[in-house]
Amino acid sequence: MPATADLLVEPDRLAAELDHADPPTLLDVRWRLTGPPGREDYAVGHLPGAVFVDLDTELCGRPGTAGRHPLPDPAALQAALRAAGVRAGHPVVVYDGGDGMSAARAWWTLRWAGHRQVRVLHGGFPAWSAAGLPVDTGLPAPAPGDVTVAPGALPVLDAAAAARLAAGPGVLLDVRAAPRYRGEQEPVDPVAGHVPGAVNVPAPEYVTQGRFPAVEALRDRFAAAGVAPDEPVGAYCGSGVTAAQAVFALHLAGRPDAALYVGSWSEWVADPDRPVATGGPSGR
Repeated sequence: MPATADLLVEPDRLAAELDHADPPTLLDVRWRLTGPPGREDYAVGHLPGAVFVDLDTELCGRPGTAGRHPLPDPAALQAALRAAGVRAGHPVVVYDGGDGMSAARAWWTLRWAGHRQVRVLHGGFPAWSAAGLPVDTGLPAPAPGDVTVAPGALPVLDAAAAARLAAGPGVLLDVRAAPRYRGEQEPVDPVAGHVPGAVNVPAPEYVTQGRFPAVEALRDRFAAAGVAPDEPVGAYCGSGVTAAQAVFALHLAGRPDAALYVGSWSEWVADPDRPVATGGPSGR
């Protein structure tokens, strides 16, 4: 079994696991930055037994000065996960609409909350459908779970820690598109640019439509950005969703210590006193 088996699961393997007497808990976390909410996709069809969990309202806190997708209140998160049937010590599989972003943020949130047995369906719902596997439209009624949220199981950066990491030693990865990093455009947040010292590694350079390359390719790309085995690494994006996918990729590459700047750029620019850099190379 590959070393990444505790992080990713392919559709055929998951289908076999769902035939077991006590299958993993499935969470549908489909989400869009703009457009119809993921719950509408869930109603059209979802994996059998999957429960929909909303990224914006259940897996994250309310938007504000801490960013557009801040950390959730632990008690609220625990209630949402228990309502979805998440049990202590029982495996969970999360999936999204195929880009891997909201699934990675859900994976990160559960891991941060202390639930270790959580994997991402590789390729999400489209990969499941393409394999000809069954799709359901019913609403499951899971037995209430008993998971206990114990926050802090994965490292988190606040704005001050992100600034220190960007200044070195170590690397702070900015995984937004290069024009946003350089400050040439900013379609979402009020200020364009990047955290001074951050290195740009746009998400398509380490993941393609929600599918990750071989571990060696991931290690090579991150090494080219200056990620060294003996130095800290963290990631940020616009609001901590795409950056969670970067942290997931770093875990695949053997860096389980990678930190997430949850507030990301949306938090950074909420304080006008924080410095903003523009221009510069798109990466190392």
